Amino acid sequence: MISSTALVCLALNAYWEARNQDYLGMIAVNQVVMNRVASDIYPDTPCDVVFQGPTRPSWKDPEVEYPVRNMCQFSWYCDGKSDEIYEGEQDKWMMAVNASLEVLEGTHDDIVDGAMWYHADYVSPEWAMHKEITSIIGDHIFYKEK
Repeated sequence: MISSTALVCLALNAYWEARNQDYLGMIAVNQVVMNRVASDIYPDTPCDVVFQGPTRPSWKDPEVEYPVRNMCQFSWYCDGKSDEIYEGEQDKWMMAVNASLEVLEGTHDDIVDGAMWYHADYVSPEWAMHKEITSIIGDHIFYKEK
């Protein structure tokens, strides 16, 4: 049985990380999350992987934790912007939901070949030189350990 919570976490990540991509781009981003879930070095659930990063207490209520800006695994989660789906992008949201459901169901082979990291092709993070490229899908470059 697929958890609706896991589905929403994956769909949010696919939407925000790959809404400018085609369907395979969303599948690929989701497969990175699931490859991390299967790994011993990352959390054990899709939501814990997607929302991984340092937090700080709210200045209004120290019992409430917020992600530290620009320190998350997936930048959309802690960029300080709203995480509400854009009005007029319900089609992209539904594409993200469907891609997430298929990944959770195991419908697709791992098109990123075990990748646990990726970045857009217009940035050059330092960590990438220590990894092996597994695939390029849309404007994302996917990596695994060398």
